[in-house]
Amino acid sequence: MRLRGRHPVTLDDMGRVSLPRRLRDALGQSELILLNATTDGLESCLWLYTVDQWDSLERDVLKKTDRFSSVDRVMLRRLVGSIEEVSIDKQGRISIPQLLREDAGLSKDCIVMGQGDYIEIWAKDRYDEYTEATRGDYKAGLEDLSARRSRARDLGDDGNGAYSGVAGAGSGVSGPDGGGSAYG
Repeated sequence: MRLRGRHPVTLDDMGRVSLPRRLRDALGQSELILLNATTDGLESCLWLYTVDQWDSLERDVLKKTDRFSSVDRVMLRRLVGSIEEVSIDKQGRISIPQLLREDAGLSKDCIVMGQGDYIEIWAKDRYDEYTEATRGDYKAGLEDLSARRSRARDLGDDGNGAYSGVAGAGSGVSGPDGGGSAYG
């Protein structure tokens, strides 16, 4: 499943947004999990997962959570406690419960954005603020990605994590699953 792209949508008077056809087709099902991913900082959105994707993530979260830790308890209450099951109606819309709309500051203009294996739903004004505030981080991330790709090419990455050539075979340098460092 590949959920990609940024799509402007409108929240209607009934609290529903239409999911773009491309995203609906990639979801391939109508039962979904919607939850609050809003932090106290800039990130203020909702996450939308398929039931299967969320079940897998939730199992990981619960395994790694220390229920005696106050930080973990807060995270569980806010993350897992905000979950709502939603479905896609015949017009391709999902209904966003009032509490979740308030948490994410959703009003009329929204952004629905594919993130690979889940979808984020943002209030457009909050997304614009986030984009502006994180411009430097984005630029730094692109520069780092470019440098890593360049190093991987120099090491002879054949596209599947196996490195050969210049620093490669037998030199102790291995791919991401091996024992060495693929990036120097």
